[in-house]
Amino acid sequence: MKQKLSIVKIGGNVIEDEDQLAKFLSSFSKMEGLKILVHGGGKLATQLAEKLGIQSQLVGGRRITDEESLKVITMVYGGLTNKNIVAQLQANNCNAIGLSGADGNTIQAHKRPVKTIDYGYAGDVDGINATTINALLISGLVPVFCAITHNGKGQLLNTNADTIASEMAIGMSGLYETTLYYCFEKKGVLMDVAEENSVVKHINSQSYQELLDQKIIADGMLPKLENCFHALNKNVYKVCIGDISMLQPTTALYTTITL
Repeated sequence: MKQKLSIVKIGGNVIEDEDQLAKFLSSFSKMEGLKILVHGGGKLATQLAEKLGIQSQLVGGRRITDEESLKVITMVYGGLTNKNIVAQLQANNCNAIGLSGADGNTIQAHKRPVKTIDYGYAGDVDGINATTINALLISGLVPVFCAITHNGKGQLLNTNADTIASEMAIGMSGLYETTLYYCFEKKGVLMDVAEENSVVKHINSQSYQELLDQKIIADGMLPKLENCFHALNKNVYKVCIGDISMLQPTTALYTTITL
C-alpha cells in the first residue's frame, strides 16, 4: 500500500489576508504525513506593477505576461510571497523549502502557443521531476512552490498555480497515494453562490455533468473543476475543495471530488 501525500494549493485571496494566511499555515503545519504546498500570488504583483508604471493586461481573467510583468511576478511570487510563507512555516515548526519550477529542474513547461491570444511568457506544464521532489520529501523537507516554471532553456514562465498543483499530484501519484486540496475563500463548490453553506459535499463524474448542465458550476469554478477531473483521470486518489478549515476536517464543510 502506497504512503499518503497531501498536495495543497492556496488561493490568492487567502494569501492577501494576513490573519487567514496565518491560520492556514498553522493548519497546514499540523497536517500529518508528507505534504507539498503550491501558491499563487494574489493581487500584490498587479499592485507593484502599477507602482512601477507597468500596466497589467488581463483577458478572460488570465494575465498577459509580457517581459516587464514577468520580472515583477518573479520578484513577488518567487521572492516576497514565497519567502514570507516559508518563514511563517518555520515559525510553525514546519521545515519548508521555497522553490520555483526552475529550482532542481522540478517543473518544466513550454511557452503557451499563440492561437487567438498571445499570453506572452505564460507557461503550460510539460511534467514534474518526481525524483528530485521525492528526495526533498524523504529528507524531511516540505516543498513550497510558487507559480513560476521554466522551459529548460533559461526562460522563466508564469504558470497557473491550480494547474501546477494538479500536475504535481499527477506526477507524484506513481510514488504516493496523492490527495489534492484546493484551498480558497469559499467552503467548497456551492449550489447557490449567495449562500455560503450550500456546499455540494460530494461530486463524481455523473453529478459533475448534471451541475454543469444546471450551470451551478460556471465561471471561475469551471477551470478549477477541469483540473480536478484531469488529475483524477491520471491516478490522483482524491481532490478536495474548500476553505482553510478543510485541512483539519473533523467538522469541516467542504467538497470531495472522486471519479
